[in-house]
Amino acid sequence: MVGLQILKRRREVSPQLVQAFKGLPVANVSDCMARMTSAGARLRPMHKSAYLAGPALTVKTRPGDNLMIHKALTMAQPGDVIVVDAGGDLTNSLFGEIMTATAVKIGVAGVVLNGAVRDAEEIGQGEFPLYAAGVTHRGPYKDGPGEINVPISIDGMVIHPGDLILGDADGLLCVPFDDAEDILAATHRKMEAEKKMLADIAAGQLDTSWIDAALQRLGCNTEPK
Repeated sequence: MVGLQILKRRREVSPQLVQAFKGLPVANVSDCMARMTSAGARLRPMHKSAYLAGPALTVKTRPGDNLMIHKALTMAQPGDVIVVDAGGDLTNSLFGEIMTATAVKIGVAGVVLNGAVRDAEEIGQGEFPLYAAGVTHRGPYKDGPGEINVPISIDGMVIHPGDLILGDADGLLCVPFDDAEDILAATHRKMEAEKKMLADIAAGQLDTSWIDAALQRLGCNTEPK
């Protein structure tokens, strides 16, 4: 039944690919995806510091209800990232200290929640990667409906089960399963180009001619009048 179903994940990015992406700046990966994908500026790290990388186990739930998140915790495999579309509602918290301890015990790589958490101080002192849209003390309901392992969307970023989820201090990104290898190679090329730019800056040799070229294309004068 659409809106109330639990499905199997049919594929997921490999542990080797997850490890290859781990630690790469999310901003650089994003640039290699034409800067068209983002989970939105509201989803911020609630934890102290830790890089997030792993295959998505997706959850779609009614705002204010965490029944399907609890079910997802019983299904999660070590290294999974539980990604929850809760509609961005901040009225009720859907994840807290007890659920975080459960996720850590299971070996979950992290949690992404388009909704609110509570026990913010305890979560904020830890290194378990947990991203959320806000904080509230008011607890959740456990009545459903919801879905597990279906495509979800957070602020226009579409996430399929098994896609690669990345997160650092700059925010979150979903790398589609089918494109991950190509994006990994492009990200390494991007990082090499940035290393050269930093070396040129240090040597006082940075080429800024592109700025005037861009202004000229717009029909703007490049010298002050």
